[in-house]
Parts: sequence; structure tokens; C-alpha cells
Amino acid sequence: MKLNRQRVFQICHFQLLAWIALLLGLGCSSQLARQLVNVNIFSDEEEVKLGREFADKIETKLQFHTDPIITAYINELGQRLVSHSKRQNINYHFKVVNAEEVNAFAIPGGYVYVNLGLIRFADTEAELAGVIAHEVGHVVGKHGMKQLTKQYGLAALAQLLLGKDPGRLEELATQVVTSGFLLKYSREAEREADLLATEEMHSAGINPAGMANFFERLLSAEKRQPTKVEQLISTHPGTRERITNVRQQIQQLPTKSYDPEISTRFQLIKRRLP
Repeated sequence: MKLNRQRVFQICHFQLLAWIALLLGLGCSSQLARQLVNVNIFSDEEEVKLGREFADKIETKLQFHTDPIITAYINELGQRLVSHSKRQNINYHFKVVNAEEVNAFAIPGGYVYVNLGLIRFADTEAELAGVIAHEVGHVVGKHGMKQLTKQYGLAALAQLLLGKDPGRLEELATQVVTSGFLLKYSREAEREADLLATEEMHSAGINPAGMANFFERLLSAEKRQPTKVEQLISTHPGTRERITNVRQQIQQLPTKSYDPEISTRFQLIKRRLP
């Protein structure tokens, strides 16, 4: 039987994943095993395939805001940040969720969801951009795929992506959405997303101090209305720590001119909020 080149690659890919999974399954405590847990060896195409499955499931549970001007604004702001990110070889999708919690989240494959409550809470465009840039940072860092790998194992995911069990892929997507674990990144991943967001904003000409300012306001909101922001802060490092980290990173960036603090378009968007 003659195998085509793509099929040979898939078989070798699967065997490699199975070998790594075996090492981890044997309980290896070496530095290699620890490093492998944080490595993602899946291709962008494979990540996009999984991300599409997860998005299809998640979006059946969400109610989207339908104002085309607001949704276009969020998409344009998100795409601007993406164009200055370290990962531009996949398509990103930005959608506005009709929910009042101050929150946003991202899943593998470039899907980013922004709550109306976050737009309402942000005081400036730079504050809003800081949160969106953070979520883009999760996609850039492939944190979702690393999370999936830790949870389900390399070999199991590889088998699904190779089409060994198509029904299992849909089952996995349902399980991931139901458990919500995909939205609970490690604190190390959250710190890296903050770092990447600061770089994205600076490169895009948006003042990264807006992200630190957002965290300052978040501190006040935690005290006044904890239930409104608890979802956003539940898995993140301490807010004070994040402020310190971002401001320290900003000091290391080269001097650059940023957009004006007052954005006319942002103010118009705020007035359009229901």
C-alpha cells in the first residue's frame, strides 16, 4: 500500500505525540517532563480546527450584541492589536457578548469575546485595548492548547485531530465548554499575556499605561462591587501585582508617541451602549 506524504507526516506526528505522552504518563519527574507539559507541538491548522469546534459550542450559550457599529469598533480595535502581535498567521475573530459582567475571554484558534460590561466599565480606549490585548496575548502564547494538552494528553488530542474518532471531537468540545476549564488559564499564562499585551499596545501606538490604569480602577471595583468583576479576577494574579509588573515593563520600553488619551470614537461608542 502506498502512503502519500501528508499521511506519512500525520503518522509520524501521532507517534511522536504518543511517545511524549508515554514519558509523561510514566510519572517522569525530570526537567524534560516539566518542560514538555508547557510545550505545544500542534500546528496552527490543528489549533484552528479545535478552536472552531469549541467556538461553535460556546456560541450556542452566548447572546451577542447586534449593534453593527459597536461590533465593528471592537473588531477593528482587536485587529489593530493583532497586526502588532507576535502571532499573525491565523485569523482572529472578535465578538461582543451581551453580558454586563466586566469580562473578556479567548479560546484557541483566535476567538476573542468581549462583554458589553467591559466596554461600559472602561474609562478610555487604552483601558479597553489593554484587556483585549491581554486576550490576544493568550492566543499568541497558545495558552489554550497548552491547557488542553495538560488536561487531555498529547496522544488523545492527536488521535482526535487525525480523524480517528470524529464523534469524540464533538464530545470533547462539549465537555470543554461545560467544564469551563479552558477559560481558567494558569497564573503564569496570565502574567505572560499581560507582558505580551503591553508589547502589543506599545507597538500599535496605544498607551500601555491604560492597562495599568484599568487595573487600578479594578481594585476599587473589587471593593465596591466584587460580584461584578469576580469572574475577571478569579484566575489572575493579584491585581496589585499586575499593576506593578505592567508599570515596570513600561519603563523598559523605548519612548514613543501614543494616541491621544481622549478618543472621540470611543466616546461615541460609549454613548451607543444600551
